[in-house]
Amino acid sequence: MRKTRPLPGSLIQRYHGWKATTFAENAAWYRRLGTEGQRPRVMVISCCDSRVHVTSIFGAEQGEFFIHRNIANLVPPYEPDGLRHGTSAAIEYAVTSLKVAQIIILGHSQCGGVQGCEAMCSGHAPELEDPASFVGRWMDLLRPGWEEVRGIADERERLEALEKRAVLTSIDNLMTFPFVAAAVDRGDLALHGLWNDIVEGTLEYYDAATDRFISI
Repeated sequence: MRKTRPLPGSLIQRYHGWKATTFAENAAWYRRLGTEGQRPRVMVISCCDSRVHVTSIFGAEQGEFFIHRNIANLVPPYEPDGLRHGTSAAIEYAVTSLKVAQIIILGHSQCGGVQGCEAMCSGHAPELEDPASFVGRWMDLLRPGWEEVRGIADERERLEALEKRAVLTSIDNLMTFPFVAAAVDRGDLALHGLWNDIVEGTLEYYDAATDRFISI
């Protein structure tokens, strides 16, 4: 027997509240989404941090964004090795099936994954060095980025720089996917790197011409 349990009453109550209000007021839109399928023009790869509310930041409705979330909004390099790659599969589906026109990598401040990478790479999180650590092996993707920023003395500045390196690492790795590179070269797909300050509510974008993040 599978060890599942019923939902807590608080979540059931919140569901009924949503069904009676938001869903009831937009029933025709939900019916259209259900019968016509999704046609998002934008894919967003963001951190799974509960404080990052992607649709709220952009005022998006259901059906507008194809969203994939993982620790530290990282994209691995293209590795067709027959193993299971959730992020890579989501990118392939978004680009080749949904034909999205834009992919946004959305990083953020106070990122726990980035802090874990900093701790691991500086020798303060030996548990993440364990070969069996899923988090540690995932954050190995950002180890080269840490090497680039490790000389920054101020901790907060160093972590923010590493958060932004995570965004750029993902942008660079996206271009190792042949179908992504081909779509970008054709002009069918645009890539964007963003960083959100949770405390201030600000948003910065990466400007390739100046190689820096600029406030929007």
